[in-house]
Amino acid sequence: MNQFIPLSIPNFEGNEKKYVDEALDLGWVSTGGAFITRLEKDLASFLHTEEVAACQSGTAALHLSLVEAGIRPGDVVLVPPLTFIAAVNPVKYQFATPIFIDCDDSFCMDPVKLRSFCEQECLFDGSVLSWHGKPVRAVVVVHVFGNMADMVSIMEIAETYHLTVIEDATEALGTCYTEGLYAGRYAGTIGHFGCFSFHEVKNCTSFGEGGVFVSNVPEYRGEARRARFLGVDFTSKIKNWLYNISLIKGKGDVAYQASNNASVTEIQAIGLLQQLKRYDAILAERRREATYMTERLKDVPGVLPQLLGDADHKTTFHLYQLQVDPAVAGGDVQTLKAKLEEKGVTNIPHFGPIYRFSAAIGKGFDEAAIAATCPVTEDVFDKRYTHLPIYGLTEDQLKYMADAIIASVEEMRAGR
Repeated sequence: MNQFIPLSIPNFEGNEKKYVDEALDLGWVSTGGAFITRLEKDLASFLHTEEVAACQSGTAALHLSLVEAGIRPGDVVLVPPLTFIAAVNPVKYQFATPIFIDCDDSFCMDPVKLRSFCEQECLFDGSVLSWHGKPVRAVVVVHVFGNMADMVSIMEIAETYHLTVIEDATEALGTCYTEGLYAGRYAGTIGHFGCFSFHEVKNCTSFGEGGVFVSNVPEYRGEARRARFLGVDFTSKIKNWLYNISLIKGKGDVAYQASNNASVTEIQAIGLLQQLKRYDAILAERRREATYMTERLKDVPGVLPQLLGDADHKTTFHLYQLQVDPAVAGGDVQTLKAKLEEKGVTNIPHFGPIYRFSAAIGKGFDEAAIAATCPVTEDVFDKRYTHLPIYGLTEDQLKYMADAIIASVEEMRAGR
């Protein structure tokens, strides 16, 4: 069987074309149109939050979060190492320093290691946390693969050390807590700021690109829409003109000049509105396929199949996360990947450790030294995990994929 499917398939089965034609007929396709207004209202309702601002991409939303948080040149921002480069590029764009905090078995940032870094590597004067004389201002928490990071612990640490929490929920639209302190709260709505992406590989897409910025602090909410479009302010006007361009209010005493145009279009809004109508069905199909794979693989020696969520939270299965125990499976994931590729099964580990990219760490950083602080990331990426497609598969394709994994591990255990 040949490689049969990409890792993600956009779902366009509704009235997208009809509404695109309607927007074109109306002649208003940029920010401020009726579809964008409707989208922001529907997304806010879906996320159970007061207000959202649609923008160009998840990366744009993350950058808005950093500038709203008052991140300045020389500040330190704590980031996870196993995610997409977009979680770090905006930090570098602000001339801030990213420091990597290793992941735990959810593949999200490990709060134990976050606390250890704050306690053992930094100084805290009761107001500002500092690392080698640089103020540590924020932590970017990425909910990778649809998994929820331990936000209870992370928010407690952030409160202790006065850190701004930015949630990158670009792969976790709909992931939520079902029990405990944050019961009913969605990924992206717990920290101070939240970011979502609707790129074509995400569970929910808006014609290939798109994002949403969420502020969970009321005084920041009204600024987001102006911030995404250069600070245009229709609440005041200069002499003989339609509007003012005013500074954006950020965290504390921060006031900054909005420098980017992160606006979204009516066309993007139309695509996402239609996706949202089907999103419950999309997630249900992902859960069905993930459940089938986990049931097939759960008793295979050496295989650690995707967890299906637990009593505390519901995941959204951005991709199917497959792991092996090399000591039991007869080899590491590199061997398994090669065998699956021979059998025509698409698989990819999705993210390389960010600190291995020269552009991410920049001059003056030591890749080996950073890797030494991230042993879990090093181990899982090189030896333990890969991802499988988990949406839009037929029953025959699902069965073939499970059979291929079982056969490959049997070959590994037999030394073939």
